[in-house]
Parts: sequence; C-alpha cells; structure tokens
Amino acid sequence: MHYSKQILLKKLIARSLLASLSLLVYSPLTHAGVATQTSAPEEEPEKEWAELGLQLPAAPKPENLLNFYKSDSLSFAIDKLSLSVGSDGTVRYTMVSTSNAGAKNTSYEAIRCETYEHKLYAFGRNDGTWSRSRRNEWDRISNTGANKQHHILFTEFFCDGTTVAGKVPFLTNRLEGKTSPYSSSH
Repeated sequence: MHYSKQILLKKLIARSLLASLSLLVYSPLTHAGVATQTSAPEEEPEKEWAELGLQLPAAPKPENLLNFYKSDSLSFAIDKLSLSVGSDGTVRYTMVSTSNAGAKNTSYEAIRCETYEHKLYAFGRNDGTWSRSRRNEWDRISNTGANKQHHILFTEFFCDGTTVAGKVPFLTNRLEGKTSPYSSSH
C-alpha cells in the first residue's frame, strides 16, 4: 500500500509540475495580451483649430435688434437674425452700436469662447452692403473702458466658461432676457 501511495504522490507532483510549467509558459503571453488591451490608447495629436469660411448676413433691420448693453456714450444691440453658432465653436453676429447723438455703426463679428477672443469681419454701410475688415486677426476681449461690449456678450449671453452656451434659440432667449446666464437648460 505504501508503494501505491508513492506512485500516487509522484503522479500528483508530476501533474502539479506540468500545470505550473504551462502557467509559466502561457502566463507572459496572457499578460502581454491583457496589457495591450487595457493600456491607455495613444493620445491623438490635438487637431488644429480651423475657422469656418465667412458668409456675410443681410443688413440688420431695426425690428430684429436686441439691446444688450449701454455704456455712458453708446448702446449696443445684436441682430437676432444674424446670430449663428458655427461648428468651429464661434458665435457670429451683427452688432449695431448707437451713440447718444444717434450715430450708428454696424459690424459683423464673432466671439470664440474657447480663447476669450473676438474678431471683426466687416463693417456695414448705409446702403446695406458690407465692407470687409482689412484686419484678419482674433483679438483678446477687453473688460475695461468703453469696450466692454464683447466681454458682456462673452460672460452674460454667448459663453459658459470656454464653451458656447447653447444653440441659437437659447442664446436669443438670453439676449431677450428670457433666460439668465446662470440657467442650466440649453
């Protein structure tokens, strides 16, 4: 009986060794497969931002102007029909600035929420046509002096931090005073 226990023990040890060897052989392969499946994907290089092409809107009409800010000498309004949100993350609009004496300046502009910048595309003429701006640069928004209108549009109407606050109807509601900048429904 003692002899059969030894044979049984040898068979058990042989099976254990065989199982251990197979684990050692296959384990690195298994771990390599798992490692490639669970490792973080390579980061894609950040895509360079590309601005959408320019399409100038129709000249603004007084009944479509939404007043949004008044300084000591100027009042500012946005033409609600020109308001657009581009797939490039810009909000484009026609702004009409009116002095206390009644002089008007019309401009087609954009705000880029991601970078806190604005751009002037064109000036409106009295006959309803546009004159393209010679400057093709994005400028940092100013929050000082007489040029706060872009900061006001950025903080109170068009942007939530570095993202566009919502689609055109939501932005229009903000300009009309129907929705506050702190409202969460977009």
